Amino acid sequence: MTVTLADVAARARVSPATVSRVLNGNYPVAATTRERVLRAVDDLDYVLNGPASSLAAATSDLVGILVNDIADPFFGIMAGAAQSEIGVPGDGSSRAGGEKLAVVCNTGGSPERELTYLTLLQRQRAAAVVLTGGALEDPGHQAAMAAKLGRLADAGTRIVFCGRPPLPASDAVAAVLTFDNRGGGRRLTEHLISLGHRRIGYVAGPRERTTTRDRLEGHRAAMRAAGLIGPDGPAEGVGDEDRLTVHGPYDRRSGYEATLELLRREPGVTAIIGANDSVALGASAAVREQGLRIPEDVSVAGFDDLPFSVDAVPALTTVRLPLYEAGARAGRLAMGTETPPPGGIATIGTELMVRGSTAPPRG
Repeated sequence: MTVTLADVAARARVSPATVSRVLNGNYPVAATTRERVLRAVDDLDYVLNGPASSLAAATSDLVGILVNDIADPFFGIMAGAAQSEIGVPGDGSSRAGGEKLAVVCNTGGSPERELTYLTLLQRQRAAAVVLTGGALEDPGHQAAMAAKLGRLADAGTRIVFCGRPPLPASDAVAAVLTFDNRGGGRRLTEHLISLGHRRIGYVAGPRERTTTRDRLEGHRAAMRAAGLIGPDGPAEGVGDEDRLTVHGPYDRRSGYEATLELLRREPGVTAIIGANDSVALGASAAVREQGLRIPEDVSVAGFDDLPFSVDAVPALTTVRLPLYEAGARAGRLAMGTETPPPGGIATIGTELMVRGSTAPPRG
């Protein structure tokens, strides 16, 4: 028996119009309602049941690229590079072969929106899906993602992660390209320590994101190795690691506001690390607003090496991620024109870019 939109509506205890709004994403729907609808869709196997089941192994000419924020160059560069490879005609030898239409799906960092887009791509029998950027560290969302990606993979969709860690307990992902955020964070802090900095403020990203965790862990590992924080807390006379860390979004405003807070908490800070380059630019503005010079009074560093970093004044010391190269590789993996890495997972290295925004502390 064919499962209909009305069946999903009855299961979710909503109207068919509400189900349509959730699946099409064309009207605001409360998060709890959206979750009920998506759960009903999965429970009833709405996409693949009935006549659609005969198409389970078939795919369309559509490829979805999921990003947190298309206005952020971090995501825009990867998405653009992936799209350039996806648009290249294949030889038709793989399930995803042939020229495809790449559609960028902007989630705004919303886990509910991420699941909604995956449902929509499932309904369209997408040939492939590329998910970019860090993941949400929430067991409930991870379980929902594993289930959703499993359904996509069973329907013939090739799934690729780009700049995103593997999903626990899931074999649905064809290839994972993950960045060495922890190693990059450690090398950046080691650079500042080698210059003589001991009180280093850190403007971190959102607590619940894997990228935030990895970069912050790398920073703190370097601090501990140098004896600047102890295994059970701060080293004497240096400063509490939590006192010297402020979390916020990955944007310029967060860097600005968090840096003002760090300077208020610890006026003796001689260096500040931004969780990414946009955050570091905001940090630089806050430092100057306090009448301090960069790098003479306070060194500032970032992460990602976005295009504007080298043009900042002074040029920003940062950690380079090969965003374009990673995105292009993800596109080829999605198209089946590149062989997946051994074990399906590849860790992409980082490069420390030392520029004019960091220098030894005064005195």
